[in-house]
Amino acid sequence: MQARVHAITLAVRDLELSLRFYRALGLSSPGVIGTEFQPDAENPGGAVAMFTMDNGVMLSLYGREDLARDAGVPLERISGSAMSLGWFVDSDEEVGRVLDLAREAGATVLQPPRSRPWGIHAGYFADPDGHLWEVVSFARQ
Repeated sequence: MQARVHAITLAVRDLELSLRFYRALGLSSPGVIGTEFQPDAENPGGAVAMFTMDNGVMLSLYGREDLARDAGVPLERISGSAMSLGWFVDSDEEVGRVLDLAREAGATVLQPPRSRPWGIHAGYFADPDGHLWEVVSFARQ
């Protein structure tokens, strides 16, 4: 058995807002699908927006309440970011460009681009729901 991550699902408060945010970062999605599957007493709703990343990983946006219900956990467990996602780019300049693009799209830039002693150039942003992204370049220029 090989361990691989095929999908990352981010819980979001507002599916349309998050869809616009990630599209503004240059990600492509057909939009919100699954709206015909409304939540009921036993099942979460099915509305989701998906983006296929360049490496084949699927980034999914799913409503907070629906994810909590689907996973069987309390809603308060579904929030913010206890981890960060890595967005690798090809140059130090591109780190700054992605962070600028994220800011323009509505993100909060938490750490500006900076060189680190362990050989990367990186900065952080938080999406509208507080999910952390680290934008990283391994190319030292």
